[in-house]
Amino acid sequence: MKYRMPPFRRKKSLKSFPVKVCTLDAELEFDLEWHATGRDLFDLVCRTIGLRETWYFGLQYEDSKGFISWLKLDKKVQDQGINPSNQPATPFMFLGKLYPEDVAEELVQEVTQHLFFLQVKQAILSMDIYCPPEASVLLASYAVQAKYGDHDELTYKPGTLSKDNLLPQRVIDQYQMTQDMWEERIKVWYADHRGMSRDEAEMEYLKIAQDLDMYGVNYFPITNKKDTELWLGVTALGLNIYEKENKLTPKTTFTWSEIRHISFDDKKFVIKPVEKSSPNFIFLSQKARMNKLILDLCIGNHDLFMRRRKPDTMEVQQMKAQAKEEKSRRQVERNKLAREKQLREAAEREKAVMEQKLLQYQEEMRLANEALRRSEQTADLLAEKSRVAEEEAMLLSQKAAKAEQEINRIRVTAMKTEEEKVHLERKTQEAERLTARLVDESERRAAEADRLKDELLKARIAEKQAKEKLLQFLSRTASPSPSALQQVPHPTHSPTPLSGLFGEKQTFAEPTTGTSMRDRSSQGRRETESDGCSPPGATAAWREQVFHSTQGEIRINQSTSGFLRGAVRVPQYVNN
Repeated sequence: MKYRMPPFRRKKSLKSFPVKVCTLDAELEFDLEWHATGRDLFDLVCRTIGLRETWYFGLQYEDSKGFISWLKLDKKVQDQGINPSNQPATPFMFLGKLYPEDVAEELVQEVTQHLFFLQVKQAILSMDIYCPPEASVLLASYAVQAKYGDHDELTYKPGTLSKDNLLPQRVIDQYQMTQDMWEERIKVWYADHRGMSRDEAEMEYLKIAQDLDMYGVNYFPITNKKDTELWLGVTALGLNIYEKENKLTPKTTFTWSEIRHISFDDKKFVIKPVEKSSPNFIFLSQKARMNKLILDLCIGNHDLFMRRRKPDTMEVQQMKAQAKEEKSRRQVERNKLAREKQLREAAEREKAVMEQKLLQYQEEMRLANEALRRSEQTADLLAEKSRVAEEEAMLLSQKAAKAEQEINRIRVTAMKTEEEKVHLERKTQEAERLTARLVDESERRAAEADRLKDELLKARIAEKQAKEKLLQFLSRTASPSPSALQQVPHPTHSPTPLSGLFGEKQTFAEPTTGTSMRDRSSQGRRETESDGCSPPGATAAWREQVFHSTQGEIRINQSTSGFLRGAVRVPQYVNN
């Protein structure tokens, strides 16, 4: 971020030079008067960034000889050996020169706190301040909270934290862990800082950092009288002497309250304790310019040390009151924002629920439309089927009408058939009755035939006896004269021998169907009467005996006088 400010002048001057001041989060460019002092440039920067706690900071630059120096406020800028580089503007770094003892109590403005946060964070990441791995992860989580705000699992994307420089390289090299594993560990702490504002996260960062052993210590290489290489550390509480290989634990400590006087002579630097019985501590620096820088830092830290132990000035009290009011106002705003955020989150959740319901309803509507479309298709199909069914019903009705007609015809036919059946049953019954009657008649006539056979045998016997008697009579009468014998009448026909009576058989054809036995008897009687064998006038005297058997029909004509006159016919019927 660059700001172009108008030239700062106390009085009009046409001659000026460009200056670029870099903070840890911005770049400022000014056109400075040629005769401007360090105080003029420092005040210009402080007014630009809105800093009021100016006693912690200073302008650092590299002089013409390559040494890092702090700009003196009471001298002209051009008289402090500024390096005439090829850059269009003279570069300065606006940094914290002196460190507070307790950041929570001393740092009032948020801009002061933010600048110290950036400076300490850079010192930790560049390993100028040693930080253990566990503290490094915790500090990284506060740095992420200060930069990104609250952790949101929905919007958080994996790999976001790995893009930032959050851990010292020494810590990363110390453990065989991937970037994703470090990110996961930082994210666990980061999620616990939900609801913390940026200034609160930065303050928590500084509270942890100020407990580190190397926090707020400016190290300078020195040697003692024995030419032993040591480190001199200038802190807010005093001076520390460290061994060459150990910058964490001081070998000797001189608090500001224990130091009576500090002075240097070229490379020689003398620390005089308050107790006169204690020996002076003398060391040698590499260059006299370094002793000037050490003395400048000692004076500044000692002044702040004494200032902290005095009541606050009116300016500091006003700043603290304003800061307190500002914090209260911001707390109210933060609470309001928190409530609004909660309401917004609730609204977003409700919106998400409503959107989910909307999607669900849309899905249901889509399914309903599909179901409706299928129903319409089904309805069309059913209508087509109904039409086909109606046509089939019409065809079936026509077929039913035809079937009804056929049924009526069949009923009429059945009725006729029933009548015929009844008629046939009646005829059958009549035939059965006739058959029964015929059977009875047959049995009766069979009995009659048996009786006639008996009579025939008796007649044969009688005929035989009669013949014998006749022969006897003839034999007795054979003795009369021939004239008497001639007068005896001879019968017209010769007597029929018995063998002709029973031996000869004549076969007659079976009478036609429907001819009754009575008709056949009458016919036979007529034949007997017309055969010329019976005497005339003997019709009434003849008895007719008709019998049926398997041998045929026998007629016997017998005269009342006992003479056998007639013929016997035995017809042979063809059995069906």
